[in-house]
Amino acid sequence: MSAIPNLNVIEHPVVADLLAEARSRETRPGRFRHVVRRLGALLTYEAARGLPTQDETIETPIEAMTTRRLAYPLVIVPILRAGLVMADGALDVLPDAIVGHVGLFRDESNLQPVGYYQKIPAEAASGPVFVIDPMLATGGSVIEAIRRLDARDHGAVTVVCMVAAPEGVERMGREYPAVAIVAGALDRALNDSGFIVPGLGDAGDRMFGT
Repeated sequence: MSAIPNLNVIEHPVVADLLAEARSRETRPGRFRHVVRRLGALLTYEAARGLPTQDETIETPIEAMTTRRLAYPLVIVPILRAGLVMADGALDVLPDAIVGHVGLFRDESNLQPVGYYQKIPAEAASGPVFVIDPMLATGGSVIEAIRRLDARDHGAVTVVCMVAAPEGVERMGREYPAVAIVAGALDRALNDSGFIVPGLGDAGDRMFGT
């Protein structure tokens, strides 16, 4: 658990092991995608702890009982393109979630996000939303995605990422203090190019071999 109020770093040996493999420059794209998908599932499982439930009466083979089921709708919004594989892992955990997409890329000249696609379901206005991106670096892309959700009067938002930088977390805390962040690790800092150090490089390039 992080001391930063809006950040929950998942300190789990399986998460640590997968992150170690993801960070290694020797990990090939196919294996990298496999690891990212598993991390997406594990981190989403942790992020889902606060999801609302509703009572439902069912019949077991023995008798009737009242149990708890997830209260849908729930919306998952990966940031294209790097969030796609993590979203597959999230859907392994929450298969009935509705999926929106926000397409953003970073202008390397000024590190600002540039939008090129948006498809946000109407359910984002009423249900919990998980915004998924492997890296929370400067925070620019995640904040831009949340702004686009703001235009839809979104419900509660949680950001799910593999690795976060202090600069991005602090910026999120200033601009969206109510938004929770679930991360696999909090790294040391950003370098002059806006990459997380030690990080794992460009997650999208490593996923797709580009």
